[in-house]
Amino acid sequence: MYILGISAFYHDSAACLIKDGDIVAAAQEERFTRKKHDHNFPAKAITYCLASQNLKPNDLALVAFYDKPFLKFERILETYLAFAPLGFSSFIKSMPLWIKEKLWMKEYIKSQIGYSGKVIFPEHHESHAASAFFPSPFNQAAILTMDGVGEWTTTSCGAGSGNKIDLFSEIKFPHSLGLLYSAFTYYAGFKVNSGEYKVMGLAPYGEPKYTSLIFDHIIDLKEDGSFRMNMDYFNYCAGLTMTNSKFHDLFGGPPRIPESNLTQKEMDIARSIQDVTEEIVFRLGKHIHKETGSKNLCLAGGVALNCVANGKLLKQGPFENIWIQPAAGDAGGALGAALVGWYNYFGNPRLADNINDSQKGSYLGPEFSNDEILSFLNSKGLPYQKFSDVELTSRIADLIGSEKIIGWFSGRMEFGPRALGSRSIIGDARSPKMQALMNIKIKFREGFRPFAPSVLEEKVSDYFELSCPSPYMLLVADVKKERQKKMTNDDEKLFGIDKLNILRSDIPAVTHIDYSARIQTVNKKTNPLYHRLISDFNDKYGYAVIVNTSFNVRGEPIVCTPADAYLCFMRTNIDYLVLGNYLLSKDEQLPLKNDSDWKKEFGLD
Repeated sequence: MYILGISAFYHDSAACLIKDGDIVAAAQEERFTRKKHDHNFPAKAITYCLASQNLKPNDLALVAFYDKPFLKFERILETYLAFAPLGFSSFIKSMPLWIKEKLWMKEYIKSQIGYSGKVIFPEHHESHAASAFFPSPFNQAAILTMDGVGEWTTTSCGAGSGNKIDLFSEIKFPHSLGLLYSAFTYYAGFKVNSGEYKVMGLAPYGEPKYTSLIFDHIIDLKEDGSFRMNMDYFNYCAGLTMTNSKFHDLFGGPPRIPESNLTQKEMDIARSIQDVTEEIVFRLGKHIHKETGSKNLCLAGGVALNCVANGKLLKQGPFENIWIQPAAGDAGGALGAALVGWYNYFGNPRLADNINDSQKGSYLGPEFSNDEILSFLNSKGLPYQKFSDVELTSRIADLIGSEKIIGWFSGRMEFGPRALGSRSIIGDARSPKMQALMNIKIKFREGFRPFAPSVLEEKVSDYFELSCPSPYMLLVADVKKERQKKMTNDDEKLFGIDKLNILRSDIPAVTHIDYSARIQTVNKKTNPLYHRLISDFNDKYGYAVIVNTSFNVRGEPIVCTPADAYLCFMRTNIDYLVLGNYLLSKDEQLPLKNDSDWKKEFGLD
């Protein structure tokens, strides 16, 4: 029995296919269209999912869409009426798509994919909750979902047991932790729905100078984690911006102009909203633990991508185990919707072993065989060397050891926003210059952005204050004390970005300025080749950890195909490219043609 899940029309549209309850394929539309956070109907992702199992649309037993369009439309109408005549322009802009497509979603889905069967519509946070609980290893767990907004709900608390989910409390729009964080993302001059990572990365450079101001004026937080926001300071209900003049007056000026120089103020703003977010998540966690008595917690929704808050909740909170959906945002709603169909609609039983999840490392996207890669290389006349698996990992370990930067394209593409060793750029975590080099010359992004370590799962405790797996790069923990390097008196006197180049540990490329790291543990079963690579590096150089960042440049999605990877390789200062078992050296490649001509030649325009 096959069930297709779909999420679309807000951001990060995606499709997911499950077979008899087993997740067999999932991907975001952006990876195929090359439009970052693509919100359009995921036609290409659906095509991939169906083709992966040689299916026609009517082979599907069910299609599940990740929210209820009529409830969402009700929220938009009621919000407009509550604030009218403010917001008329944004209301008018949104109406054509609703009238043309969104209110006729069942018919639209059927016509787009050529399907004539049953379509179901779980609620948005039900889809998030299903994506968190059902792939987790737990037969019983508390569930917490937090995002911007679904239909009405912005936060939900519940519990899962077997094949059932019960969401017993919620916070409703316009009171939203996700939108609160996005408002400060906007105020700090970053793009909403993509710049939140930057705020989280910037926070350790600042001081929580505005925390009391936020609690005194912006949000009323209760002991159980419930909250109400003072909407006098926000514009997102009625306008096209997140904050208004009253907000700007409170924080001492207008929003930072995007791409302008960062100041200490933005760093302090970032630290303050991060601290507020962590406090809210911590109180919600305590409350849901009290209500459920469970030792396990499952998280989803865009706020669950805040790995700093996740790490502190695990370290300081009441739960023994936390499992976070790697595609925690709207993309994961496609997976959750499909699982609602399997467990709730069809009532199938569920078994979990409390050890292994069913997410398969989130390696659920397209894969390209060596024959397909060879065909691509030969068709373009590209020079390469071929290696066996054993030869390849040994060679790449040596290249990393000599501070070369590698584009690593291997196996199935990851589902979710993180590269996990299939579509990754990798380097030497011991190198003091690696963070700056990767940020400025490879990723073309802000120099303060931290990089994550990929570490052998069995050796994570040798490097970090973490005793459990973190396969999806969604937990932050400190570097081990014995690996940290104390700051000098002169270092202590530095402020803000001036702290960036201080060496803080023997793995400086993955150590953030607060001695933390966003960790990916690498499991031998879920990604054996990547595990072998890091093992070879450990055998040769004595470190079971390397730098891992997503294989893309700023403003573009993670690469999907060999052609995507080659273009990114040639447009950056990456030294070597691995495509399956083939290795390409930058020194041996001909200069890249005019960008638009090259894209056209490789079918990427």
